[in-house]
Amino acid sequence: MQGTLTTTGTLPQHVAIIMDGNGRWAKARGLPRTAGHRKGIEAVRRTVEAARELGIPYLTMFGFSSENWRRPEGEVFDLMQLLRFYLRSEIAELHKNGVRLRVIGDRSRLSGDIVTMIENAEELTRGNRELNLTIALSYGARQEIANAARQMVREALAGRLDPEDVTEESFSGRLLTRDIPDPDLLLRTSGEQRISNFLLWQLAYTELVFVDTLWPDFTKRDLEDAIREFNQRDRRYGAVGTR
Repeated sequence: MQGTLTTTGTLPQHVAIIMDGNGRWAKARGLPRTAGHRKGIEAVRRTVEAARELGIPYLTMFGFSSENWRRPEGEVFDLMQLLRFYLRSEIAELHKNGVRLRVIGDRSRLSGDIVTMIENAEELTRGNRELNLTIALSYGARQEIANAARQMVREALAGRLDPEDVTEESFSGRLLTRDIPDPDLLLRTSGEQRISNFLLWQLAYTELVFVDTLWPDFTKRDLEDAIREFNQRDRRYGAVGTR
């Protein structure tokens, strides 16, 4: 798929991205994995700007999973340092461009200074409407679902929730993405074809697009190509198709 995105297709309202391939990008060049992660930050910057230029209202990016804590200690340390760098260097530009930043995930495992930077960034950008950017950090979908179920059980035991009122909508209201629409398009880079414990509830009717491009090489054209493929899909939501 090549070329410039036209305005004839339907623009997805919410694009979710699993950013994969930093390590392989670095290995192919004889570089440490950290070099791939650094190049990956440049791809994040390009993709956020591309989404804003295209007019995509919601962009969610999988930055660090709950399982990633099991990586070698040195790599986790380097990733946290890069996260600090991103929060220090990019927030002013995001705010200037009207981007609202939200972070979802288990903050209890993050260092106190990182949590403070996240809270400050979220507060600074809260009123922005150009693009809603969500970064999943220390995030696992199974944990998110279990936490929501636990919350509803506690509410029921306390008499604040009638079990008959447990619905898909009320359950969704206990998730970390409760005020964000479900993704229309999930894109994963590097050729891998897995969801990897990302937004499991929210992806029920999402179109999945897998691309061979390694994340550090991801460009606006790759995003446009994925949207083109999205527009070739017949989204039936369980009903009879239109094609």
